[in-house]
Order: sequence, then C-alpha cells, then structure tokens
Amino acid sequence: MTVKLSLIVNGKAVEADVDPRTLLVEYLREHLRLTGTHVGCDTAQCGACTVHMNGRAVKSCSMLALQAQGAEITTIEGLSSDGALHPMQAAFHECHGLQCGFCTPGMVMSSVQLLADNPKATEQEIREALEGNLCRCTGYHNIVKAVQQCQAGGVPAGA
Repeated sequence: MTVKLSLIVNGKAVEADVDPRTLLVEYLREHLRLTGTHVGCDTAQCGACTVHMNGRAVKSCSMLALQAQGAEITTIEGLSSDGALHPMQAAFHECHGLQCGFCTPGMVMSSVQLLADNPKATEQEIREALEGNLCRCTGYHNIVKAVQQCQAGGVPAGA
C-alpha cells in the first residue's frame, strides 16, 4: 500500500506515492536524490539529518515523510541561491568549520535556525543551541567561529 505525498522541497512542488513507513530523510535522499541530508545515528541524536520544515529545524530521521504532508522543506541544497553559497555555508567554508564534512549539513541548517531565532546569540548560546548536532572531528571551535562570523555579517568576498 502506498499513500500520495505532496510537499514543496527547496521551492519546488513534488508529489510521490510512498510507503507510509518511509522516513523523511529516506524520501529526500532516495526518492529526490538530495543526498546532502545525511543519515548518522537513525535516532535523532546526531543532527546530521537536520532540514527545515515550514521554517523550523527538524531531524528528518525521526519523522515519517507523511508527517511532512503539505509542508515546505528546505535541505542543505536549497540554502544556496543562484549558485552562491548561503552566508552560513560561506562562513563554514571560510572558518574551516568542517573536517570530514559528515555533520556539516546538519550543523549549517541548525545554525541558520539558531540565528533566525537569536540573531545576537552569545558564544555560550551558540554552543548550547548546537548541542543536538554531534561532530567527531572539529572540537566545535571553528563551527562556533563560523556562526559568529555569519552573525556579524562577516562573509568574505568571493564566498
């Protein structure tokens, strides 16, 4: 049995017949081939699967695709515009806020949400807001620095 799923992903209307047990992350990656959203822990602990649903950061591995019925979803691929990186993506690049890159899409998506909610977040508030996103490589210093750079509007020229 399949169910019709209709949503808007990265500004584009999409429709598909899906198994009711399909996770949102699975739908994005396997059906739409938007592989920037990663599957890390499958338990909503690591944040690698973070996307925006109706303007709010959600962990797409912990929800069924059908729970997003009619929603607007933005993935890491949808942040860039006309080939230009989103300011947060540019700041992560400039500040070396990544190493292996596995956590980066979720970190960026969560960081965008953080600054939307709290544009004047302190370093401590940034660290607390990103507690739901795990990184095994960086020690978080450059990730926090990237968020602060984006927050200050310090996106480098050419980024």
